[in-house]
Amino acid sequence: MAAPALIMLTNGSSDPSVAEVSHHLRYGLQTIRPSLEVSAAFVDHCPPSVPQVVSNLVERGFTEIVFVPLQLASVTDHDPRMDAVINSVRTTYPSLRFTMARPLGPEACLLRPLDERLRLALGTAHATELDGLVLSAEGPSDIRGLGMLARRTRQWGAHHRLPCILATSDGASPNIIAAIESLNSQGRRHIAVGSFYLAPDRDFDAQARLALRHGAIAVSAPIGVDDSVLDLILARYAFAAMDLLEDEMAPEPAISASAIG
Repeated sequence: MAAPALIMLTNGSSDPSVAEVSHHLRYGLQTIRPSLEVSAAFVDHCPPSVPQVVSNLVERGFTEIVFVPLQLASVTDHDPRMDAVINSVRTTYPSLRFTMARPLGPEACLLRPLDERLRLALGTAHATELDGLVLSAEGPSDIRGLGMLARRTRQWGAHHRLPCILATSDGASPNIIAAIESLNSQGRRHIAVGSFYLAPDRDFDAQARLALRHGAIAVSAPIGVDDSVLDLILARYAFAAMDLLEDEMAPEPAISASAIG
């Protein structure tokens, strides 16, 4: 029996560099697990769409699918637009068995590639001093995501022995300008921004421009394709696939003697 297909879900963009991240992740996963069917699907803006990918898999005989949302800031909830698309799939293919994994989330393992991206940015900027950090992230869709982002911010700052402030783009925490100004008020003048984003989407671009305009000496590139991201995707897939296995192994409902008679 073939393993369930894996579909990575993310919001698309008119900027091809955003979609490229998902396609490169797909290539990386196929290299690690050549026997696993892996696809990337976009909820909006660019192809392939979720219905297109699901239709192709169904035509090829797949009966089980695990969707993995590629969101770094949320822990339990995902974009409501994803629910709408999945509901349409359920209506179109009522016999298809599928499940939605939880988002990738702000896991501690992502601080390593975050550091690597920031070191590159600091080198490009020829920065020789650093006395403050800002962790810039998209707004989480759940309260646990915000709490976990705050925890990662504390861990990152403690690791570098520098003050570090979380900045999200949705007002759930100080925005990027307020975060930089708060560090300035503490006498910090050499502030770098680590971008807790997967791809260079519009939100990342806006936060990066604001940070540089308000005095940040460097802004890291998004995390992008990294072994830690690939491992997280596979971990979310494997855990969610167990739901399908448990459903398959569920015992048949008992038939009462009266029903037989």
